[in-house]
Amino acid sequence: LPSSSIFLSCLRRPFPIHFMKWRFAFAVGNSARLSSMIGSYQNNDGVIRRIMKTTQTIALVGASKNPDRASNHVMSTLQEMGYKVIPINPGLAKQNSILHGEKVYESLESVASSSETPSIDMVDIFRRSQDAGQIVDEAIKIGAKSVWLQVGVVDEEAGKRAAKAGLDCVMNACPLIEGPRLGISGPDEK
Repeated sequence: LPSSSIFLSCLRRPFPIHFMKWRFAFAVGNSARLSSMIGSYQNNDGVIRRIMKTTQTIALVGASKNPDRASNHVMSTLQEMGYKVIPINPGLAKQNSILHGEKVYESLESVASSSETPSIDMVDIFRRSQDAGQIVDEAIKIGAKSVWLQVGVVDEEAGKRAAKAGLDCVMNACPLIEGPRLGISGPDEK
């Protein structure tokens, strides 16, 4: 078993039951559908390792205030790992919400144009696959270094556009799973 602090953190504070049921059902019940969704795309451990070690600031698109949502748990755990995570949710931004101590922004562009935030290294996408391409294009436009499409989110064409623009790309994966698998407990010191 991995000995990293993130793995131990997950044991002490497990994923919300809603997320775990979804993940199990997705993995067991939809393997054929998932295979057809992913097509030929394969994540690369070297790319995952580079993203997780060099990233300092993450924009999390699809952030939720609901503690039963995976995006809420992933955001707080990434913060515990040492990443600065900026939540993106237009509805919450209109309410001037604060999520896990961070101001919620309306869009990637609003984060990029703010003098209050550092530049975005990684865009973590908690949206449906059909919405991911537009977010990847926004990530390219703001100069992000990588895009990370969460479990169940796949858009191979968007991944090709990201790669062509020089961004690293991961699809259908979660950093809270990939980090411990690769022995990564957070970013390298700057």
